Amino acid sequence: MSKKLQVILISALIVVILAVLAVVLYFNQRITMNPAGTVGNTGGNLNNRGLFCEYDGVVYFSNAHDGGSLCAMDPNEGNVRRLSTVKVRNILAGGNYLYYFQEGTSEEQTSALGQLPGVLSFVRCKLNGSGSTVLTTDFVMTGQLVNNYLYLMTTSRNGNSFYKMKIDKSDKVELTDDIINPACAVDGFIYYNGTDSNHYLYALNTANDASSEFWRGNVWYPVREGDYVYYLDVANNYRLCRYSISRSVIEVLTDDRVDCFNVGNGLVYYQKNSTTEPQLKYMSASGGESYVLAQGNYTNINMTSRYVYFQAFGDSTTTYHAPLGTSTYGVFAPEL
Repeated sequence: MSKKLQVILISALIVVILAVLAVVLYFNQRITMNPAGTVGNTGGNLNNRGLFCEYDGVVYFSNAHDGGSLCAMDPNEGNVRRLSTVKVRNILAGGNYLYYFQEGTSEEQTSALGQLPGVLSFVRCKLNGSGSTVLTTDFVMTGQLVNNYLYLMTTSRNGNSFYKMKIDKSDKVELTDDIINPACAVDGFIYYNGTDSNHYLYALNTANDASSEFWRGNVWYPVREGDYVYYLDVANNYRLCRYSISRSVIEVLTDDRVDCFNVGNGLVYYQKNSTTEPQLKYMSASGGESYVLAQGNYTNINMTSRYVYFQAFGDSTTTYHAPLGTSTYGVFAPEL
């Protein structure tokens, strides 16, 4: 074989190898789109910092017992494993990926909402925690995943920004500088309350990103479950109510002043605000008799299919848990 022919063959082989490597790299880096109807987490969990997220038979959570690290476990709290050592919140899951807000120790940021803790980034990774990719270094107050887009409410020294971004980090679109909480997403719509001139309930159609007035209530932290929208009634001392969409009827679930709540699996958990007897309570999602789960001030109420999780107000280092519908709770300290 002549030297000229050897050079040609070697060059051709190199070209083929490079082409194969390029194809492999492309498919390894290509982001698989989500199935239709994907929603990253429940509105109730996200309104409570999104510390737990159940998806496809796995619970992903911020492990306070391990510095807030990203962990995963079975719904019965078995098979616990650490996915990342960073402190996380606003956990979302859909398709092949997790998304979360990664908290850090960078400089504090100031906005109209006051002093904000330093942050590192909003991140996408595979369901096993590998392949972390930074999507934005903006301070994300609340984020939700709807189909193949992330809807992010962010803030900085330059003001607020609500925008959407495709899960592969492309197609970023600024929607408004108004404060919009995208936590409650159902059937392609994001339900949110106004924050300026009124507290009406609005619906953002994610098919065209158009917002419209949905109901002239006085709403805070709306969470839609079926025909009902659960919310705090601003005009009536933040009592907990639900609104029937089909019947246009308001049902008062409790006259207690409520700090925070979560709803799911036929139950409502809420923190009763009281200077003399604050309590974490629960009841049927349709109302009726309420039961005391814990005495004191609690927050960050998150729910999975089997448990409710919560933290004492002002203490994010300990998480408590209780089987749904029971009045016995304890410290949640999973062993890694």
